Amino acid sequence: MELLATFWFFVTHLDVELAGLLQDYGAWVYGILFLIVFCETGLVIAPFLPGDSLLFVAGALWANSDLPIPVLMATLVVAALAGDNCNYWIGRALSARARHWEHSRLFNRKLFDRTTEFYAHHGGKTVILARFVPLVRTFAPFVAGVGRMHYGRFVGFSAIGALLWVGILVPAGFWFGNIDIVRDHFELVALVIVAISLLPILIEYLRRRRRAAAG
Repeated sequence: MELLATFWFFVTHLDVELAGLLQDYGAWVYGILFLIVFCETGLVIAPFLPGDSLLFVAGALWANSDLPIPVLMATLVVAALAGDNCNYWIGRALSARARHWEHSRLFNRKLFDRTTEFYAHHGGKTVILARFVPLVRTFAPFVAGVGRMHYGRFVGFSAIGALLWVGILVPAGFWFGNIDIVRDHFELVALVIVAISLLPILIEYLRRRRRAAAG
């Protein structure tokens, strides 16, 4: 419970926490951000790490720093691509076993099945769409590997998704993150970002409930 509280504090105070890292480590913060985005995207055991809100806050902080915003965006795009590729090849290597894994502390079977259904509905575009959906974002490349999606096709979708994800959220933070009302109510803004990101999951869930009730 204490760990959950610590994580929640970090997520809702990303502006303060990331500003502290920027002040303490300077340019080394690029490596820290790379590691967070890589793990959130590349490891199926780390879907809880911040993603969308992290990019937004980073953009806002870089607006008031001497560090170049293009380097930040390039770092995050490379981290997202590296994470996707790592997760894809893990899924591909474990494809014969993953279909039979049960839910555990390290593997969320429900999210795996939900992402598989997402693929069934959206096809290869899932790699792009999932980039904007927390939790599904972590499982999408893994499921692509398990399903042995053609690697060239996967990389193409992954690159488009990473460029759109970083290209939208970082500039949004850069331009809007330092508006007084946003800065003074960041906890609420962080919740709104997460809520908007989770809307596709909620919509898909409601559709399934409606179809089940109709059948």
